[in-house]
Amino acid sequence: MHSIDMKKFSVYTDLVDDVVKTHSGLFQEEKRSFLKGHVTRLFLSKEEGEKIGKKAGNYSTIFFEDVTDETLEKAVLKALEEEIQFFLEKLKIKEDASCLIIGLGNLESTPDSLGPKSLHFVTVTNHLFTLGLDVLKKYRPLSAISPGVMAQTGIETSTYLLSLIKEIKPDFVIAIDALCSSSLERVMKTIQITDTGIHPGSGIGNQRKEISQETIHVPTLAIGVPTVVGASTIVSNTLHYLTKKISYQKEKGKHPSSKFLTGMEEYSEYENTLSKEEQQQLLGEVGVLDDESQYRLFEEVLTPLGYNLIVTPTEVDEQVEHLSKIIGKALDATLHKK
Repeated sequence: MHSIDMKKFSVYTDLVDDVVKTHSGLFQEEKRSFLKGHVTRLFLSKEEGEKIGKKAGNYSTIFFEDVTDETLEKAVLKALEEEIQFFLEKLKIKEDASCLIIGLGNLESTPDSLGPKSLHFVTVTNHLFTLGLDVLKKYRPLSAISPGVMAQTGIETSTYLLSLIKEIKPDFVIAIDALCSSSLERVMKTIQITDTGIHPGSGIGNQRKEISQETIHVPTLAIGVPTVVGASTIVSNTLHYLTKKISYQKEKGKHPSSKFLTGMEEYSEYENTLSKEEQQQLLGEVGVLDDESQYRLFEEVLTPLGYNLIVTPTEVDEQVEHLSKIIGKALDATLHKK
């Protein structure tokens, strides 16, 4: 029987929550709820970060359902404003400190256009201060730029930004980008804010040099949304939900009223109660692998064939429009004290 070496494969995700949820009870999280959503705050020490492959620092994650719902959109906007303010205080950013907002991504690719589109909702003011004009006190010096992607410019984004920062000398930087998640339920339904930096292009599978305080030498806040997911993640998540579905049917099937299941039941949060033997009977040797090992196996199968495709929801256009508006407006309101 062929022995598969899966150590060389790793489940990559930008979301700290994807990793933390697999280490239940090991990390202290603050949590608060709002309309059809919740926010978690987490601080990782250097030792904790090394254990799960994440950088030490502060992380806030906002979870929600349908962001195209107007009422929920306002609730998410308010939650994001509060988290941005939380990080500004953590970083000890003064109210008159100058800011550079970087909209990372490719405007011509809808799933990767979150960063550039968010800038449309931000009030740029740095030129007014440079010209010596009388600016209302509620405004701070704010610059914004969308540097494009390496395939368009031929320049590493971090190299480009180092030159720009050296010239305009902002007191702090905020980077916005599409992210990558290892969970289907996070796509377009999560906003992560962190002071640990960001890797441009991670949302569409391209890894570039990170943008962080260590690389650009000014305090850096990163805001991102997972907009795509890989085919190997979809297959792995499907098997995960399949075991939940069968566990649900097995439990509810004990009652006559549950004899005919339509598939509309809320089983996604149901625990997998199948034994190892039952899982092996259902899926063979694949069934007894843990979630991470299943993912690594599917990645090993699909990647060499070129079939580990990057997939995005069919409603991506509308969702990106709403999410970019939320991020842009939250930044504008918080940074300018509107």
